Amino acid sequence: MSTEQQATIDPRLIEQTKQHIRDLVLEIARLSKQDISAREFYAAFLEKVVNALAAIGGAVWAVGEGGALELQYQINFRETHLADNQQHLQQHGMLLQKAMAAGEGALVGPHSGEGADDQPANPTDLLLILGPVKVDQESKGIIEIFQRAGAPTTTQRGYLKFLLQMCELASDFLKTRQLRHFSDRQTLWNQLENFSRVAHNSLDPRETAYTIANEGRRLIECDRVSVAIRRGRKCTIEAVSGQDTFDKRSNVIALLNRLSSAVVATGDALWYSGDTSDLAPQVEDAVQAYVDESHSKHVAVLPLKRAADPSDEKDEPETIGALVVEQIEDARPREGMVQRVNVVCDHSSLALANALQHNNLFLMPLWRSLGKASWVVSARTLPKTLAIAAAVLVVLIGLVAIPVDYTFTSDGKLQPVRRREVFAVVEGMIDQILVKHGDKVKKGQTLMLMESTDLDVQIEDVTGKFLQAQEGLAAARRRFSFGDRRGSNDNEDPEEKARSEVEQYLQQIRSYTTQLALLKEKREKLKIVSPLDGVVTTWDFEKELLSRPVKPGDALLTVADETGDWELELDTPEDRMGSITEARKDNPNLRVTYHLATEPGANYDGEVVDVHRSAEVKGEEGNTVKIKVKIDKHQHEDLLLPGAGVKARLYCKRSSLGWWLFHDAFAFVESRVLFPLNL
Repeated sequence: MSTEQQATIDPRLIEQTKQHIRDLVLEIARLSKQDISAREFYAAFLEKVVNALAAIGGAVWAVGEGGALELQYQINFRETHLADNQQHLQQHGMLLQKAMAAGEGALVGPHSGEGADDQPANPTDLLLILGPVKVDQESKGIIEIFQRAGAPTTTQRGYLKFLLQMCELASDFLKTRQLRHFSDRQTLWNQLENFSRVAHNSLDPRETAYTIANEGRRLIECDRVSVAIRRGRKCTIEAVSGQDTFDKRSNVIALLNRLSSAVVATGDALWYSGDTSDLAPQVEDAVQAYVDESHSKHVAVLPLKRAADPSDEKDEPETIGALVVEQIEDARPREGMVQRVNVVCDHSSLALANALQHNNLFLMPLWRSLGKASWVVSARTLPKTLAIAAAVLVVLIGLVAIPVDYTFTSDGKLQPVRRREVFAVVEGMIDQILVKHGDKVKKGQTLMLMESTDLDVQIEDVTGKFLQAQEGLAAARRRFSFGDRRGSNDNEDPEEKARSEVEQYLQQIRSYTTQLALLKEKREKLKIVSPLDGVVTTWDFEKELLSRPVKPGDALLTVADETGDWELELDTPEDRMGSITEARKDNPNLRVTYHLATEPGANYDGEVVDVHRSAEVKGEEGNTVKIKVKIDKHQHEDLLLPGAGVKARLYCKRSSLGWWLFHDAFAFVESRVLFPLNL
């Protein structure tokens, strides 16, 4: 620059420019000390550096995973036209890697490089100013400025010197951020250590769940944490952070139970922030219903799983519950929230699994009580303890050694052995009833008459068709006899035609004759007859059946032979059949003592003769099995009433007094504790 040109530059303008640059440097220095994200810092930093150097643009590159450089922020990167040519882009990338490896600033002129296409180079028309960002002598990134070419060498060196000074401020920001990160991590580790200690402090599942919910909320820094425990196929909310008690029947808790159960059934974690497009239908419905009720903006449901046994390759982790994390106001998860939730989930799974396993130990409440009852063996109470123990021992010996008859009672009915239900055979309407309750009837005697309009119409229709066929047959035979040629053509033999008509009518007559025979046989079945000699035992059936339409198979009444043998029909609970089956191996005809409801003071004897091979459901009694008991009717001949109620006692075997008293409890323990079904 000539002396004349220097004289034309206003000194005040120079001073203003220097002051502007100093202000930018101070802003960058203040920016480097702020607690902001790296992306926010790089955006403001690059804008101020480009402004200070009056450059075209710039870019901030940082070392990412795997050591590759990743673009963090850029200004006017398109002005370099690097994206237009893949080869130029590769050369530029190698240039940045070379500058990173050197760890020093560099000025790279336009279209300069080592000459080969696969070597580092600057293929642009711009001057590239490169400055590394270091932390503890290790390059963490590089600042690149796109400057116009043609400036004097001293000016270019000034650009580089300024950029290197700014890179030191960027390095200070990264150091401060790293220290802050280490401090936050130390705080997090302290919180995690405290959470882990208190979560494993108790072996009671409810206390553990409350600890996880409240301490987990502090660690995650969210609005609410809930813990659900899986029971069977469903999950139940056991604890909610900040609430000592809550209404388990409320809509919010019921919907949260449903959501937890749906997520646990899939086996995958749920992270909901408003989008349900990738969710399973059952999970989508459950989360939408819960969010509509609770108004939560962000919901995460993570299954809690028991760790698998490493020695067993087939052992898979068992889901024992779910951790529910919610943010009510903000749908975006806070920075680091996902990592904290996963850590809390891992420690919660272990703590809750230990508590559940400890609580499910056999007779754990008893062992816990015995552990707290050490006072019973103290010197003052030892004599009383020994006396009580001796009494208990005597009782136990008595329960085992004293034999008694193992019996149980069963309800039933008194019935004649020979009895028959009378059913309707055809469809129709009851027209006449010729007997009533208590009448004695003979086998084949007509009990009631039915009428069927449909059957009468069918008979009339088939009869008419039969008569028409007979008339047609007579006419065809006449034509055949007299050789009538009317209506015939030259190619048709009249005799053959007449013979064919005769055969056709004969076939129709045979068909109608068969149909009439079947219909008349069906009409005979409109008479309901007695299947045996006996007495009508159905009560007041006239009101129920007279003028009533019935269908084939409908039961009408019962006829029983009261002069023959009688028996008991007992409805025995299904859970007693094991003892009965075992006892019948030694004695098929088990002894039975019973009394009639009409004479409860008198007991009579009988014996089992048959046991039904299938169970039937009988009202509130559940599954029952029919047992037939043979009796001597002469014991109470005056009290023989069909269907009379009886209560019978079956004698199975000799057993100990303890078994006789507690066999129901033993059966419960066997079915629910020792050999439970894995449903």
